[in-house]
Amino acid sequence: MASTLVLCALRFDSAVVSHVGDSRCYLFRNGHLSALTHDHTMVDEQVRLGIISKADAASHVNRHILTRSLGAEMFVAADTITVSILPGDTLLLCSDGLHGYVPDPAIEWMLKSAPNLDEAAAALIAAANQAGGYDNVSVQLIRVKTVERMGLYRGRPYRLL
Repeated sequence: MASTLVLCALRFDSAVVSHVGDSRCYLFRNGHLSALTHDHTMVDEQVRLGIISKADAASHVNRHILTRSLGAEMFVAADTITVSILPGDTLLLCSDGLHGYVPDPAIEWMLKSAPNLDEAAAALIAAANQAGGYDNVSVQLIRVKTVERMGLYRGRPYRLL
């Protein structure tokens, strides 16, 4: 048994995102959705190496075989990134039960059209279940209301005016 994980910590004007497996974090900014993470699967690594195309990967028989996960080994290396965030940004953390069944353009459209985050999350889960729902669906939406702009001087943060 193994599990995947995606997590996000907000600090000042940045989001620190770590993930293992095929759970993802997306950034929804100014009406456009972009993936901040990449999957730790055999097929996704083959796509990044140029061995197979992205179109072939979507229907590949081995697309769910994980190359990294929690529980399979004693130690695991999580990928961690830091991204700048702006007021109005929305972060979407989800499992492959969502992105494996609902294409990115449909996710983007639902985030654009929903009046609030609760309805957007409900719409995303409903869409994943309608598309098959053969996997667990986890969705977390985080809307950034304000940020505190910070700088670093000799490793110490300070507030920018």
